[in-house]
Amino acid sequence: MILTLKRTPGIFLVGFMASGKTTIGAMLAEQLGWRFVDLDRDIEERQGVSIAEIFEKFGEAEFRRMETEALRACVVSIGHGRPTVLALGGGTFVEPANFSLIEHNGISIWLDCPFETVRRRVPEGAHRPLARDARRFEELYRARLADYARADYRVAIECDDPAAAVEAIFKLPPLA
Repeated sequence: MILTLKRTPGIFLVGFMASGKTTIGAMLAEQLGWRFVDLDRDIEERQGVSIAEIFEKFGEAEFRRMETEALRACVVSIGHGRPTVLALGGGTFVEPANFSLIEHNGISIWLDCPFETVRRRVPEGAHRPLARDARRFEELYRARLADYARADYRVAIECDDPAAAVEAIFKLPPLA
């Protein structure tokens, strides 16, 4: 898998919030010697406010517009020869325009984390706007599974050790 990854301009980690995309992505990028970008953090830096504040002030639709803009900027950077591991927000891969950008500019890896683990990692009343209502939070998780399943690869998150997920990524077979 290492040789395939080294020829791939971008690795896009997808999955529900709290699935470990940021932690695993940073570790993966370090081992590859690539740049790491957490798309949500990138948006916060560009806007000068938190994701929660963007949702509150401007709404989800405006956040999704900002998200696509930030993703495009990362893809341009990748196209200019900056191999990058990107940790995407939980809803990024669901948007058709984003899916197309990702599909044509690297490989996508779904970090498939069980809902029970997600629930444990995201406490009630969390700073995450889409996690504030427990019932809707679980419905959102279930609704996004089919979109995440479109990723090039699936890595099951079976424990809280990010090194295990990185090891699983390195063992993935080349794309057919």
